[in-house]
Amino acid sequence: MYHNKPIIGIVGGIGSGKSYVAKLFGELGCLVIDSDAAVRQGYDDPTIRQTLRDWWDDAVFQPDGTVNRSAIAQRVFGDKEELRRLEELMHRWVDVQRDRAMSAAPPNTVAFIWDSPLLLETGLNNRCDAVIYVDAPLPERQRRVKSERGWEPQKIIQREKLQFPLDKKRKIADYVLVNSQEALDLRSQVRQLLFRIVAGLPERP
Repeated sequence: MYHNKPIIGIVGGIGSGKSYVAKLFGELGCLVIDSDAAVRQGYDDPTIRQTLRDWWDDAVFQPDGTVNRSAIAQRVFGDKEELRRLEELMHRWVDVQRDRAMSAAPPNTVAFIWDSPLLLETGLNNRCDAVIYVDAPLPERQRRVKSERGWEPQKIIQREKLQFPLDKKRKIADYVLVNSQEALDLRSQVRQLLFRIVAGLPERP
């Protein structure tokens, strides 16, 4: 608990709809902390920019001086050491932004939602009062990222090999939300689950 408000972490596969689930929690009075958005803001920070320049010179910058995120992704993909030091740099930034946002939250905040792709990998789940796994079939996830990001189907599989296996994410999670075409209304699922978490009720057997 933080200021007597539960902290809820969201995990799931790429394209499962984690950010949409977080948005639904936000509509119910929760404060959503989006790690991806914080990372994007971090790339505008002068200290982080200088660190990246010290590591990789101008190779990861656009002509206008902004960070070229695609170039960074290409540089660290498949290189565990480069990926590790980039993640450490950005995680420190995100941690500071997260704490600031929570400290400034209005008193009527219902809960804090941590939307972080690496929630389990970084151990942030240990600071959560509940972890939710957003479940969606692989074909649906592939269709979504094809439509939204232009990814080919195989790219999800390649990226997820660098993350916790989905079966382990689901096993660690306290609750599961199903986000598929056949699922019941997702908004209703979120509302009911938030009530259960805030009320301290366990998951139904």
